Amino acid sequence: MTVRATFPFEVETIDPYWIVLSDGTRIATTVWRPVTDEPVPVVCEMIPYRRRDGTVLRDLDMHPWTAGHGIAVARIDIRGSGDSDGVLLDEYLPQEQQDAVEIIAHFAAAPWSNGNIGMAGISWGGFNALQVAALRPPALKAIITLCSTDDRYADDIHYMGGALLTEDVIWSNFMLALNALPPDPQIVGGRWREMWRQRLAVDRSWSENWLEHPERDAYWRQGSVGEDFAAIEAAVLAVGGWDDSYSNAIPRLLAGLSAPSKGIIGPWTHTYPCRGSPGPNIGYLQEALRWWRHWLLGQDTGIMSEPKLRAWIGDSERPAPFYDTHKGSWVAEEEWPSPRIGTHLRFLNSRVLAAAPETGATMSVCSPATAGTDCGRWGGYGGTSPDMPIDQRREDGLALTFDSEPLADDLILLGAPVLAIEASVDRPSATVVARLCDVFPDGTSVLVTSGVLDLRYRQGREAAHACPVDVPIHFEIRLNDVGRRIPRGHRLRLALATAHWHMLWPDPELVTLSLAPGRSRLSLPIRPPHSGDSHIRFEPVETAPPAPVSVLVPATERRIVEDDVGTGLRKIVLTTDYGTVRFDDRAIETSAFARDSFTMLHHAPLSACIESEYGLALVSGEADIASRAVSILRYEGNTLLLQWRLEVREAGVLLHQAAGRRQVVRHRYEEHQTGSPKPDEGR
Repeated sequence: MTVRATFPFEVETIDPYWIVLSDGTRIATTVWRPVTDEPVPVVCEMIPYRRRDGTVLRDLDMHPWTAGHGIAVARIDIRGSGDSDGVLLDEYLPQEQQDAVEIIAHFAAAPWSNGNIGMAGISWGGFNALQVAALRPPALKAIITLCSTDDRYADDIHYMGGALLTEDVIWSNFMLALNALPPDPQIVGGRWREMWRQRLAVDRSWSENWLEHPERDAYWRQGSVGEDFAAIEAAVLAVGGWDDSYSNAIPRLLAGLSAPSKGIIGPWTHTYPCRGSPGPNIGYLQEALRWWRHWLLGQDTGIMSEPKLRAWIGDSERPAPFYDTHKGSWVAEEEWPSPRIGTHLRFLNSRVLAAAPETGATMSVCSPATAGTDCGRWGGYGGTSPDMPIDQRREDGLALTFDSEPLADDLILLGAPVLAIEASVDRPSATVVARLCDVFPDGTSVLVTSGVLDLRYRQGREAAHACPVDVPIHFEIRLNDVGRRIPRGHRLRLALATAHWHMLWPDPELVTLSLAPGRSRLSLPIRPPHSGDSHIRFEPVETAPPAPVSVLVPATERRIVEDDVGTGLRKIVLTTDYGTVRFDDRAIETSAFARDSFTMLHHAPLSACIESEYGLALVSGEADIASRAVSILRYEGNTLLLQWRLEVREAGVLLHQAAGRRQVVRHRYEEHQTGSPKPDEGR
């Protein structure tokens, strides 16, 4: 990695840069602007994660680099966050998108701007870049969306295949603590207390709302640009990593957008491709600069001559809880979907993945409620976080497995495997988890990709339908997109389970899944070798100088799994102490701590409980504030009970308390009909 301190342009930093919206709301911004008499384009990043102390580490080593190459960057605290006025009531609200339209018009009209605006961001900022592009503000010419999604229901932290992700309550708890922090007194002055009180008055668990929408209704369709890809006219560069939980959106965007689009999928987790692990990292800032110069300055940088999709194909690696770097190589597809990628069918015979179907005796599996522990965490976060799946042999033993013969040649997967199943279940509410594994000759089992379906949503995510009990039904599970090379001599293994703890909230009862051999099949996306792959190159990583910080307390992370063999209780505890950091250039000190605990008896899904704790502390100017949020999700009967509480202290003295309790009746946990369910129609 090269850290550059000098650039073609000197950089002027303006902080705060205030934008006053039409309703009088003041939006706080940091602007990095090249010093030049020529008008320049502006790239906007809008997120709620506090530009002065929350994202400063990544902002300062990236945004000045871009400004130093002639493109201004505006890092914006969205309404109700950081130092901006107002309150923040939920994620991806229409108000946020309309604010962005005004902000884009503001920068387009600035006397130092050339009128061409871009948007870029990772995660939240990647979401709203797509959402704002769908509103077609005239000055928005291009966006870069990283680690985001086009479908808020299918591929975000809330639901997967209709099943509830445990990350929902964890993420909500983080935002509960974050929204309790005040604006920076050094920036907003004496107004900070009144602004802070307004935020505290409305701060509550967003999961209360999210859990009330278990189906893909209008709430989730708002902000899901996949509802109408044609609405986006700005050029889109979509970037992400296979170890992140948002990579599925990139192939969908490339296939669905009519606007100019390109995609890059690397080996990364939920991080920028120029920072974090696993590597190898790439010169993301150089790629972004080529994109901005083409679309915002009209320069021919060659970026639009690149293939439609550049993707990393990971080599077979032994499992580990985290990786410094991945083995593999880059490939490219000129079109997506690619006509070069073929389909390889394998049938689920008697414990065998075979090229032709064979009948036999019915096979069944009833996974314990705690199955899934070794499958990693939803959302990889890189670094030394022990989030990745470990050896899957223990999980394979709790599932119904189907193995191929040892491969005669390397098999390269690029795309989404699809599993078509005919099976029956013995409960009206059931979830099926499909895992595709790479099995080494010594038996080591490595998770390649997986997919999930709550069978009550087998006919669509818009409405739940109870499963007919002990009657064969047809359904399809689309596994997550993947780029992976399975070497010859290894076996493919498909594993089917009926639980996935601690990633998914469990069904209220243990479920038995039964299927007859030869009636189900797996479609694999096979990519043939291509001579042009060897020509794919990215520039080495460059950044601007890092933020001047002093680490007062170093960060630590742990993942502990405990089993009480007497009672059958499993306890999983994820603990992260983010340490204490002082930002030397702005006299701000921050610290953070997270602890997520998952407990359940292996034979009793109704015993499931999540307790999420998040603590944040901020010292800046007059402010010496600490927030602590705790959220608990568990069953109460056949319904969900969410309890949360928030404590806020000033200089160690309790200043504010809030709490909530919400009992949620969700469709998947109650029957919608009386009498016996009718069998599904065959397909």
